[in-house]
Amino acid sequence: MIDLRSDTVTRPSQAMLAAMTRAETGDDVWGDDPTVLRLQARVAEEAGKEAGLFFPSGTQSNLAALMAHCARGDEYIVGQAAHTYKYEGGGAAVLGSIQPQPLDNAEDGTIALERIAAAIKPIDDHFARTRLLALENTIGGKVLPAAYVAEATQLARSRGLSTHLDGARVFNAAVASGQPLKALAEGFDSVSICFSKGLGAPVGSVLVGNRALIDTAHRWRKVLGGGMRQSGVLAAACLYAFDHNVARLADDHANAARLAAGLSQVGEVKVMSQATNMVFVQFPQMHCAPLEAWLKERGILTQMLYAARFVTHLDVSAADIDTFVEAVKAYFASR
Repeated sequence: MIDLRSDTVTRPSQAMLAAMTRAETGDDVWGDDPTVLRLQARVAEEAGKEAGLFFPSGTQSNLAALMAHCARGDEYIVGQAAHTYKYEGGGAAVLGSIQPQPLDNAEDGTIALERIAAAIKPIDDHFARTRLLALENTIGGKVLPAAYVAEATQLARSRGLSTHLDGARVFNAAVASGQPLKALAEGFDSVSICFSKGLGAPVGSVLVGNRALIDTAHRWRKVLGGGMRQSGVLAAACLYAFDHNVARLADDHANAARLAAGLSQVGEVKVMSQATNMVFVQFPQMHCAPLEAWLKERGILTQMLYAARFVTHLDVSAADIDTFVEAVKAYFASR
């Protein structure tokens, strides 16, 4: 199957599976799994932070970070389109008793600085205490402008706020911008980094920050059910991805551009945007369900709504992109 639904659908390669079977393990709840310790230390060093903590998912990593930054009844400022607000089940509010203050994202994924400043509550018992600014990079496949990130994080610091980056696809941002991970993490008190998306590991995210914050997040990881035992088996996959699957993200970006160029040749299709490994497209509503079924019959998995998102990854080749584009053309030619 050619699966363009997400970069989460990748399967571990034989070499990655071999690395997992060779992993030296301990008990991570006790803090003595050597492979987990190695992963945490390496990610923290690459990000320019003191410490790291391994999580089973990016959603849990983000939530533990929010709970480490904010107490019950506190507030965090976040984009309306941000994963931590829109796509994580309301966990901050439901499990952390943290109030989100969502603000509109601009077309480039930023949140207007003046709106951030205006949303910070005064010290008054009538208001939730604004404690944190949370950004996302990449967001909708787009890399946040470096100058904007510097201004936004400086604004937060000047107003006494902490900063968190949902860096689920921060390696895509690093490859696309040519900036090292440390540069993209600068200005943030915590960063959540996912290995089960473009990097192709089956499971795993690492939260990095200073030692005190990571110690607090460690407690919340336990409360949230994220304490794992011989999780070095999973950490080994992340280490393999670190060594072998970062630079090749450029191939995914090139394939996304190839996909966007191909679909732009189809009169019935409107390409809305393409950035890093994501392509957003609009189809006539009446064709969405029939086209999705047509493609599935031909071994291509998509999720068609009025606006569709196609995501390239290490299991999708340039030839697969051409096959997909030709299938879309054939569908509309047959109508």
